[in-house]
Amino acid sequence: MDFNEYLADKFGISQSVMRLTEEAEKSASLQFEQIDRNAGYTQAKVLAAFADNRIGEAHFAVTSGYGYNDLGRDALDAVYAQVFGCESALVRPHMISGTHAISTALFAVLRPGDTMVAATGKPYDTLEQVIGIGGAQGSGSLADFGVAYRQVDLGTDGGMNYDALGTAIDATTKAVLIQRSKGYDWRHTPSVAQLNHAVRFVKSIKQDIVCIVDNCYGEFVEENEPEADLLVGSLIKNPGGGLSQTGGYIAGKSGYVELAANRLTTVGIGKEAGASLGQNKSMFQGFFMAPHTVAQALKAACLCGELFSKLGFDVYPAPGEARGDIIQAIRFGKKELIIAFCQGIQKGAPVDSFATPEPWDMPGYADPVIMAAGAFVQGASIELSADAPIREPYIAYMQGGLTYESAKLGIMTAAQKVLEKMNGM
Repeated sequence: MDFNEYLADKFGISQSVMRLTEEAEKSASLQFEQIDRNAGYTQAKVLAAFADNRIGEAHFAVTSGYGYNDLGRDALDAVYAQVFGCESALVRPHMISGTHAISTALFAVLRPGDTMVAATGKPYDTLEQVIGIGGAQGSGSLADFGVAYRQVDLGTDGGMNYDALGTAIDATTKAVLIQRSKGYDWRHTPSVAQLNHAVRFVKSIKQDIVCIVDNCYGEFVEENEPEADLLVGSLIKNPGGGLSQTGGYIAGKSGYVELAANRLTTVGIGKEAGASLGQNKSMFQGFFMAPHTVAQALKAACLCGELFSKLGFDVYPAPGEARGDIIQAIRFGKKELIIAFCQGIQKGAPVDSFATPEPWDMPGYADPVIMAAGAFVQGASIELSADAPIREPYIAYMQGGLTYESAKLGIMTAAQKVLEKMNGM
């Protein structure tokens, strides 16, 4: 049995989908080459940081209790700070998600009477209750603590609206949040150069504003990370390399990182305690693998965009367009197709491939959400996954793939499911 016969037999993939996938790979070949070049550079940066910080087996030791003198924890902070070009970093398994890390950073720097400005439109759904623009009053949001909120929607071109941003900033503005990834939006993901420009723009108006970049889904996509006061992200996305079991990071100016550490633990303890509980090894190894793993995910995103464009769907980014994160958006226009796509991704997963995802009222989201994720680590977006809010115009967001080869099979399976649903409608 040859490979195509095997795909048809084991995965139910038709010859037409196989042919279109082969064409999509050829169309994406130049992007694949650029992705590999970038991965080579970022891998060298990570390897140099490991060497410069003399990472050894002692850094993998398990600590418990208070976690005083956890050599691995402190060394991992230093490695992240060096690779991301920051003064300091806080990398901890105690941060349960990207939302938790961002919330920690916001509560660390904002005080009653301050104003927070969102520079890239409404933040990701799970931050609404953190800010206080969603959820019940008195739940402990920033709004409950007297922090005001202003939102600057993106311009008609999908980029940041600098005129409106300049108007939104006043004497009370303490922090500006810039979301790097598109979230559940059909929009351009800013490049590192564009993010740096936004930070310089804010600083030109008021130097002491804390510029916070939600860096989720963007790490290692380019050679360097944004130059912000704080960079925040999740270890079960890009920087965990598919090996971190949990965790998040906050990197940036040392004073602000210390405030974040005070918020995560307690004032007076900060970064000095917190047992790693045996997580250091997987976090070190995951960070070492991250440049390669992100490259696999980027190739999968390019293939997905090319393939579904050939199937007649609008995709963002468009084929051949520069990428700022690992997310590929596909506009299906029909609820049934978005569900078929996510069910196809699930069928092509290594874990729980037998499960059939359905939309549900997920905590922290305004609309029912369907999520496909057959991952080794629950919720790990660096592994092949897809999710979508069930609302018009019914856009699915696919990301991840620990290996390009496995992600390719998942994408082909999803394409097959969508075609079958279209033919049956």
